[in-house]
Order: sequence, then structure tokens, then C-alpha cells
Amino acid sequence: MHFANTFGGPRIRCVSITAGAAVGVVGDVAGVVDVAGTAAGTASMAGTAGATGPAVAPVAAVAKVAAVAAERAAPGDSGWAVGIGLMTGAAASAQLGAAVAAQAFPVLGPVGVVAIRQWVASGIMLASIRPKFRQFTARQWRPVLALALVYMLMNITLYVSIQRIGLGLAVTLEFLGPLSVALMASRRAVDYGCAVLAGAAAVVLARPQPSTDYLGIALALAAAAGWAGYIMVNRVIGARFQDSQGSAVAITISALLYVPVGIVMLASHPVTLVALARAATAGVLCTIVPMVCDVRALRRVPARFYGVFMSVNPVLAALIGLVVLRQSLAITEWLAIAAIVTVNAVSIAARG
Repeated sequence: MHFANTFGGPRIRCVSITAGAAVGVVGDVAGVVDVAGTAAGTASMAGTAGATGPAVAPVAAVAKVAAVAAERAAPGDSGWAVGIGLMTGAAASAQLGAAVAAQAFPVLGPVGVVAIRQWVASGIMLASIRPKFRQFTARQWRPVLALALVYMLMNITLYVSIQRIGLGLAVTLEFLGPLSVALMASRRAVDYGCAVLAGAAAVVLARPQPSTDYLGIALALAAAAGWAGYIMVNRVIGARFQDSQGSAVAITISALLYVPVGIVMLASHPVTLVALARAATAGVLCTIVPMVCDVRALRRVPARFYGVFMSVNPVLAALIGLVVLRQSLAITEWLAIAAIVTVNAVSIAARG
């Protein structure tokens, strides 16, 4: 099955893949998550919260289940099935990684955690992909540099927002980024309606209250703008690179930009092995796994569908925030999250 880019530029057909190739891609992601699980387990033995290591296991399970689903998918639907599996794995990994990172905020601060996360992710990407910098053309360098700046904006604003207003609310507001992509790219009434309903549910979650932290909300909205840019730029990178070289270089540039501020933050905080392990684990779960999944997913599904499907992130963030961080939500907020899940299901059912 082929899909076309829904934006105003050239129409780009996404690459179809066989079920066997899909199993290989998702299997590689599961392997990366297993490494993260080992790192988190080591951190737990060093004195982290006991939930950290075991909590990584569901993410690996998601990736492995997606691999099995891809293997059983009919040849004509393999691209679509794998796209959904990749997006689900990316979302689960990102939210679990954010929860693990939040546990290191009291020691390293959000900026310190983001810096370590980016350094670890960069090291892994460079070692595994070994990009050929000299072969990049000017046409390829432009989206790579843009993606590096997007990472800077999206990561730091989201993490500071999580520290101020909690994981569930911060991620829900960040979801307005892909929601805006879904609205702009819509070609059908059902897509537009689903996006509007999901947006209304997000507004309910962020409704003003006496204890509202407006700076935290503003930072979450900045992260939303970053996520919208991430989707658009990753779409371009997926079309101009046959592999993950562009993403690897983008994350490396982003990591280098964090060196000065990261050094200052780490020098001003009492660094511990436990906090470093948590930040490093977040680097794998929040950056490596979603990056690998998203680039491949955006080659298989339209950008508008990606934007609406990512409404699963607030749900996963709320659940993981409750289980890992003990951040409870009111019944109204759970109802809004349920509405987002329903909208997502309707969008998937209406595809075709």
C-alpha cells in the first residue's frame, strides 16, 4: 500500500515493505529497548526506585508484539500494520522514558537531564549508524540542521513543563502539535472532526484552575510547536535519506549545542550514579527508539494519520505518570483522555 505526502510540496510515495522486512525493523527496536531495560535494571540495583527497571519491560513487549503482528499481516496491509506498530512503540517508549527522566529532576534538573539524554542518544546513534557526513548534499543538510534546532526546543520546553505541571498534562498539551498537523493536512471530514474532538478533550485537560501554572502550560505549548516541526521535518528527512543518517547527525548537533549549558548545570548539581543512569535510560527510550520508529512510520502512513494517531501519547503519559510517578488525575481528566482514545479509534476505523 502506498500513501502520498498530503502537504503542499511534491507528492512523495512512501516505500512499501514486506512483512519479513517489517519484522526485522521492529525486532531491532525491541533489541534497543532490551538494552534500555538492562540499563534501568542496573540503575535499580544501584538504588533507583524499584519500578524503574520492571517498568521498561512493557515497552519491549509492545515492540515484540508489533513484530508478531507484522509477521502475520497480509502482504497488502503490511505497510499499514507496521506503521501502527511503530507509532505505538514510539509513543510508549517516549512516555516511559519521560517518567524515568522526571525521577532524576531533583538531582540534575531538567536541563541537566536533557543534556545527558542527548549525549547518550548521540553516542549510540553515531556508533550504530556511522553517518557519512561528506556525502551529504546541501539539500540534505538543511532539514538535518532544522531538526537539530527542533530537538533543542522540544526537549527542554517539555521537560521543564513536566517538572512544573506533571507528565500527563504536559504531554497532553504537547499533543496540540501533531493535532495541528492533522488539521492542516486533512482532506476528509472525518479527519477534521476527529482532530477537533481530540483538541476539545485536550482543552478540558488544560482548563484554567486556581492552581494553574501558566508558565508550565506555555512551555508545554512551545513543546507542541516543536513536535509539529518534528513531524514536518522528519517527513522530509525520511524522503531524502534512505536510512537514519540524517536523524543521527541531527541528534548529534543537538547534543553538541547542549554541551555548554549541560556542563554548567552538572557542575552546579550534586551528580549521583542513580540520576545519571536514569538520564541515560531516558536517552534511549525518549530519543533512540522513537527516532527509529517515527522515521520509518512516516514512510508508511500519511502525516495527517500520524498526527491523529499520536493522541495515544496523553493516554500513555497519564497511565505511566500514575504508575511510575504516582501523579493522579481527576475523573474529568480521565474522561477527556477516554474521549481522545475514542477519537483515535474512529480515525483508524475510517481509514482507507
